[in-house]
Amino acid sequence: MTAAPLNYSKLDGTAFAAIADAHPHVVIPIEQTPDWVEFERALGRSPLGIWSYRDEVGTLVATASYVHIVRRFRESVVVVNGPVWFAERTPAAERVLMETVRRQFRDSADAHPLYVRMQVATLQAPATGPIEHGWYEREIVVDLTPSEADLLRSFRPNARNSIRRAQRNGVEVRSIPREEWKEVFAAQLFPIMQETAERDGFQSFDSAYYETLLTVLGDHLRLLVAYRDGAPLSWLITTEYRGYSVYYFAGSTHEARSTFAPYLLLWEAFRVLRAAGNTACGLTGIVSENYPGLANVTTFKRNFSKNVVVVPTTYDIPLDPRRYAVVASLLAVRRTGPSTLRGAVRRAAGLVRRFRTGQTAPGTPTAET
Repeated sequence: MTAAPLNYSKLDGTAFAAIADAHPHVVIPIEQTPDWVEFERALGRSPLGIWSYRDEVGTLVATASYVHIVRRFRESVVVVNGPVWFAERTPAAERVLMETVRRQFRDSADAHPLYVRMQVATLQAPATGPIEHGWYEREIVVDLTPSEADLLRSFRPNARNSIRRAQRNGVEVRSIPREEWKEVFAAQLFPIMQETAERDGFQSFDSAYYETLLTVLGDHLRLLVAYRDGAPLSWLITTEYRGYSVYYFAGSTHEARSTFAPYLLLWEAFRVLRAAGNTACGLTGIVSENYPGLANVTTFKRNFSKNVVVVPTTYDIPLDPRRYAVVASLLAVRRTGPSTLRGAVRRAAGLVRRFRTGQTAPGTPTAET
């Protein structure tokens, strides 16, 4: 017997606040809040709002905030770090939610996505893929409820020694006043982010992204910087929402590493966050099967806690499984890049065009959902 689909409705700010207030012990990621919707809008993106999902008797099951993204060959709807579950997250409940979401966006007048992307704890139909991974799968979470002395003692010896070394090296941590955030970030900190990205092999956002973050989400952020002799060595941005904080963005110079500045900086951040009433701090992603490149930051983060939390993996829910399979194959070929596969790319692109115009090529493979 097939379970009945969920009822869904769009939430305004008042309705969302009522749900949050009624569930004080549920951790709601900041990316799943109305504040983040406004941040996405300020970036020029297309948020579709936050939706609630309830069963037949009106019991709240989950909420999800969606962003509409359009790229070449594909249009998608993405749930960033969500959905948020208020009912028990069983495989059966997840399947009902996914089927409901698929029906919702098949009927949507606001978007016509190829797929919806969200976190899924148990991989099963209709989830598949994903075409590309969108969120980390494991993180370190630091408990901030112990006393400062007990919290410091809980760190690995390497972290405690590094904190002391940074202090002996003359590193000083400052909490930047909010009215100075944009100026300080643009002039002093974005160059450090560029250096960090080049050194560690990733592509950072442009400065405007971080400046917009600091402007729109300022009520939920802190900006701390480690200096030595007046020169910035390392910085971090934390988020806070309902007593849960996240070590969200950070950058460091080569000199920061030799002076152990990041250790003292994070310790001071813990102290500030704890004093503000936060009970935990997520350190974001560490190494996992789909993110082997996080091995270096994992070594640093493990110094502060043994508490590893598994985050549900991001998967795609195709609305048109056949076209999704073609697009996924096309993008996989593009990533491999050998010239011998250029013909396959052209053929796949042709199939995408046929699907867009309603023409189906004979013998086109289908994907099970």
